[in-house]
Amino acid sequence: MQNKLSLILIGLVVLLAGCNESNNTNSKVENPLPIYGHREFIEGIDKDTVYHTIPFWSFVNQDGKYVGTNDYQGKPYVAYFFFSHCPQICPKINSNMKQFQDDTKDLDYNVVAYTVDPKRDSVERLKFYAEEYGFDLSNYNFVTGIQKDIYELGVNGYLVPNSQDALAPGGFLHSEKLMLIDSKMRIRGFYEGTESAQIELLKADLKKLIIDESRNK
Repeated sequence: MQNKLSLILIGLVVLLAGCNESNNTNSKVENPLPIYGHREFIEGIDKDTVYHTIPFWSFVNQDGKYVGTNDYQGKPYVAYFFFSHCPQICPKINSNMKQFQDDTKDLDYNVVAYTVDPKRDSVERLKFYAEEYGFDLSNYNFVTGIQKDIYELGVNGYLVPNSQDALAPGGFLHSEKLMLIDSKMRIRGFYEGTESAQIELLKADLKKLIIDESRNK
């Protein structure tokens, strides 16, 4: 009888151990965020994959100060394109981003919004625009600069379209996407800036990226 009872107890211990191992395995198996853009595999002793990264940039923000790559390396950030006279898309994007900022105030990340209409979006205009929406500018920059440089950064860096278009609302065609960038300047996600469900997804992915990067330090 004792032998039979011992076998039952051993079986239960093994079963519980198996369940715990299965649960631990499942908790560790999370799909990592994708890395977008062209990549190259480098042959040699130290084989490695080189991913597309955002090229160097430097523009003037709403306070008249230059900000750029050096200010955004080392922690995740969200990037997007807009212009202050945009009649339809940009107000919705910036309203969503204000809510996004409020909901993620405890997270360590940055945001940069590039104007595609630098001729009208002066430093003073950007400051007024940012304050009108009530953004906390401690981790948020609205930037302006040479139009050609901004467009090239959008197309070649963030992989989204930007152009001046008389047929587009407000005279400019720009992407509605929000881009999630990691601490190594790699693109980790694209999100529709006008859709609430996509903003929720961005929040979840930002939290996941911060956790992943803290584990890999």
